Amino acid sequence: MAKPEKKTRLRIRLYFENGSMLGPGKADLLAFIAETGSIAAAGRRMGMSYKRAWGLVEVMNAMFEEPVVESSRGGAKHGGASLTATGERVLELYRDLEAKTRAGAAAEIGGLADLLAVPQTETIGRADKI
Repeated sequence: MAKPEKKTRLRIRLYFENGSMLGPGKADLLAFIAETGSIAAAGRRMGMSYKRAWGLVEVMNAMFEEPVVESSRGGAKHGGASLTATGERVLELYRDLEAKTRAGAAAEIGGLADLLAVPQTETIGRADKI
């Protein structure tokens, strides 16, 4: 069985002048809502309660001029949630920002990674081979 690849992660959080914030957690929540069609299911995928997921949706809906998520109540048709056109655009812009930042900073990230100390677990295994 192959070991999962260890990869340096880059996480971006935007702090807007009006006091609102947008970061990887909210972006992931939007992506999971789009994927699952459910705020509850999206929250479960992220290990958070429905109440917490719904609270973040309410925050994001208030952040922008137009709501980013629309939902319908449960019942016979079981309700659901989806991204609005604004929500799709917010997620698209955030993911583009992540990709451009990652690409633009690849040399610096690689340079920093090259300067890292070898983790202790790796040095123990290497000592046996010397």
